[in-house]
Amino acid sequence: MVKIASLKYCYIFQRALVQRVKERLKTKYNMTDADYDVLEATIVKNVPHKAGYQWKFSGAFYFATTVITTIGYGHSTPLTVGGKLFCMFYALAGIPLGLVMFQSIGERMNTFAARLLRVLKKAVGRAPTVTHIDLIFVASGLGTLLIAFGALAFSKYENWTYFDSLYYCFTTLTTIGFGDFVALQKGGALQNKPDYVVFSLVFILFGLTVISAAMNLLVLRFLTMNTEDEKRDQQCVVFI
Repeated sequence: MVKIASLKYCYIFQRALVQRVKERLKTKYNMTDADYDVLEATIVKNVPHKAGYQWKFSGAFYFATTVITTIGYGHSTPLTVGGKLFCMFYALAGIPLGLVMFQSIGERMNTFAARLLRVLKKAVGRAPTVTHIDLIFVASGLGTLLIAFGALAFSKYENWTYFDSLYYCFTTLTTIGFGDFVALQKGGALQNKPDYVVFSLVFILFGLTVISAAMNLLVLRFLTMNTEDEKRDQQCVVFI
């Protein structure tokens, strides 16, 4: 009887200790009961994370995209030495190629936008001249629309507020990638929602192309402004 009472006391004590640790973790890391249950299931029961297996093809492709675009959410990371080495060399080769690709496509988008603006200006009887300011407005407007409509889609799929979705789209397309909001991490979306995976990847790649086009135009504008200022300064010196 004494042994049974002792075992019962130990069981009650351990349960109370686990409960205290649970409450401490929830308070420290601002976790909900659902988050804690996922953590417990992942560690104790050895089940996949709620996003699904991260290293199947869709998850690995998503990870590779965040590497070469320098977004780097941190939602999944290589754990083995071989994986880390491959990731380093992959990034060294992929990031420059990705930057060149986005810049090249962005320049072609600007060329297409310039031709379209000339056609539209001719149609309304205006001079068919297109300035950097015109193209900056077009690229900025397209980027704004992309973020706005992307936020609508992500708020629907992820059950985020619209503001949180806007925040996610902005941090993604500016490659800040804090990682506090990451798409495709709920309900095994990487395996169960291929259409959503495709949408997310297209949004990232097309969005970065648009942002790259806008950045190219802004840089060119700043360079031409500096050149114009230098010319004015030289003219002033000659006049004096």
